[in-house]
Order: sequence, then structure tokens, then C-alpha cells
Amino acid sequence: MPRYDFSAPRLFFEERLGPGQRPNLNSTQANYVLSVLRMREGERILIFNGRDGEWLAELTNAGRRKADLSVLQQTRPQESGPDIDYCFAPLKHARLDYMVQKAVEMGARRLLPVMTKRTQVSRVNLSRMRANAIEAAEQCGILTIAEIANETSLSSYLAERSPERLLIFCDEEADVADPVAALQQVSATSLALLIGPEGGFDPAERQALIAAPNVLPISLGPRILRADTAAVAGLALIQAVLGDWRIVQRQTTMSP
Repeated sequence: MPRYDFSAPRLFFEERLGPGQRPNLNSTQANYVLSVLRMREGERILIFNGRDGEWLAELTNAGRRKADLSVLQQTRPQESGPDIDYCFAPLKHARLDYMVQKAVEMGARRLLPVMTKRTQVSRVNLSRMRANAIEAAEQCGILTIAEIANETSLSSYLAERSPERLLIFCDEEADVADPVAALQQVSATSLALLIGPEGGFDPAERQALIAAPNVLPISLGPRILRADTAAVAGLALIQAVLGDWRIVQRQTTMSP
């Protein structure tokens, strides 16, 4: 059986969820449910809040512009997913939206904007990032909403990071030609992936990264990737070698 009901619409709520709860649809959610999905009284929807798992809820008191929800039963317990920080030099507008959505889909638990010398934007819209993270979670059956951290400089990030967390940074000058082999040589459950800006890291930044404790530079292959493409490639690589893709593969192999 499939793990998720991909045909069922999902909505995120901030409030606590449990049997008998009646979460309030805001105006945007009500318009989506009633006008876009054209749902009617008695139809059901999946809801989650990032803390209490996923729940099945029924539409009640549905009118033209308003409706209520009644929580029926839990469909999946809460899960945390892999402990991966995705650290990145921010991009502009649509490309940042895309990168945030894909990082969430790929299982990043935290998103940390890191300002570097060659970063092309000076400010990050954290509210927009969170909205994109929620939308990606709603659409892809994800139970945990990725934490959106305040922007910081690369020097501050390196000074404040926990050395116990393995930092993998994508380095076009990395000596290691085989990133899979490099990742297979380490053992870590707390990970961070750092993707630099267009144009790469400044030489002084690169030296600071290499000198930091518990840091692994890797290459993403022979082609030059845009930063948003590198995000997907890097996270896919980490999930396949060190993350929860390995667990899915074992479960698939063992199933009849």
C-alpha cells in the first residue's frame, strides 16, 4: 500500500490538533477549500501542524465563504525526519522560492540563510520563506515544518555552529573527485549542507571553511551547477548516502 494518500488535500494549522478539535479555517484556507477544491459538507481533508502528526478532518457547516472542520482521527503519528541543516547564500525572488521548496521536499529540517562576500542579495524575506516551506510540506506529505533561521554572516555561522554537526560544503575546488566515496567514509546523524553563492566562495572564506572543525568539502561533479540546482543535487547526495533514503531502500527490499 502507498505510504501517503496523494489524492487527499492537506492543510497546515498552527493550533494544537487532536480528537474532537475544531481548527478554524482562515479566509485563505476557506477560499481554497470551498472555491478552488469545491469541497462540500461532509467531505474530508488531511491536516497537520508540524507537532501532533497528521489528522483526518471533516468539513462541517460549509457555506459559500466559511466552513468549519471537525477532527476525526489521526492518520500518521508525528515524525521528525533527518537532522539536516540546509545553509545557503540567499538568491533572488523566484529562485529562492524554488530552492526553499525543494530543500523542504528533500528533507531539510532547518533552513539557514548565510551571507557571503559574493552573495547578491542584502536581505531575506523570512515570512515568504516560511510560506514556501509550509506549501511544500502541504503538497508533499511532510509532517515537519522546516525551521527558518535568521540570516547570518558566514563568519558568524562558523563561530557559532556546533562542531559536533558535520558540515558538508560544496566546493568546486575540492580535491575529492568522488563525493559518494567521501561521504561513505564519515558517520554522522547531525548534518549541515552549505551551498555558496553564484561565483563560489571567496578564497578567504574557502580557507576559513577548510580550517573549521568537522568540515567535509565535496565536489558535485564535473559540471558547474546553479545554486538552486546544487541545493537539490547536494541534498539528494546526502540523503542517499547518509540520510533516510537508505532506510526507505531497506524497507522496500524487505517488503514482500
